[in-house]
Amino acid sequence: MPEWLVLTLAMLAACAVVVVITLVRHRRAADDEDPSETPDVIEYMTMWIGVVYAIVLGLAIAGVWEGRSAAQEHVRAEAVALHEITERVRVYPADVRDRIRDDVNAYVGHVVTTEWRTMADDGRVTARGTALLDRVRHRVTDYEPRTDFEAQAYQPLMDQVAAADQARSARAESTGQTMPGVVWFGLIAGAAITIGMIFALQIRRTSRELVLAGLFSALIAFLLFLIWDFDAPYGRGIAASTDPFLRLFPHLGG
Repeated sequence: MPEWLVLTLAMLAACAVVVVITLVRHRRAADDEDPSETPDVIEYMTMWIGVVYAIVLGLAIAGVWEGRSAAQEHVRAEAVALHEITERVRVYPADVRDRIRDDVNAYVGHVVTTEWRTMADDGRVTARGTALLDRVRHRVTDYEPRTDFEAQAYQPLMDQVAAADQARSARAESTGQTMPGVVWFGLIAGAAITIGMIFALQIRRTSRELVLAGLFSALIAFLLFLIWDFDAPYGRGIAASTDPFLRLFPHLGG
């Protein structure tokens, strides 16, 4: 059974149970029962709808913010690993060192320009970037150390290559949107219900109440926009940036 069908049936069943129980209780109520002695159910439901929706909004914002922070951390880890490669190869012969550094620069230059735009527009990394990183790996692994000093630097270099590849894989996995469609359905439906409950309280047309209702609606709209903006860590306004690459490879900034 599809998940959306299970969700629809569960929501309909919950509504049906509440309606049936309320109707049965109303028919069995005593003739002398005074409903005015019980709290106003509309105010009670409005309060709890607002509380529950505030919790949901808070969890959603925390989730997308954590995803954005993790995405930026993947970029930082990848940049640091690549920078370490360029520094550790200084013990290698000049021709080998220069080739490895040129390959690293070519990869970083591709990432901060072409690949970054592809991640923002299409939500994926490029095959060219993968090929350039593979070339860095092959350049490091294919060199046979000739001295003990070079041999001591070989394994740390391989560790940094592996760290860069792992960070790139993590970056590739976090390029897409993090919020499932069913969560967006709940957020939008909850916003409509929460704002709709304002009218259930018989809001009057005084300037104070109208201003408060407008500000409340604007706040919910802002929080939903914030979630949407954070939902794509590399593709929207407050997105992860290429700053870690540009700080460690400033000569590629242009």
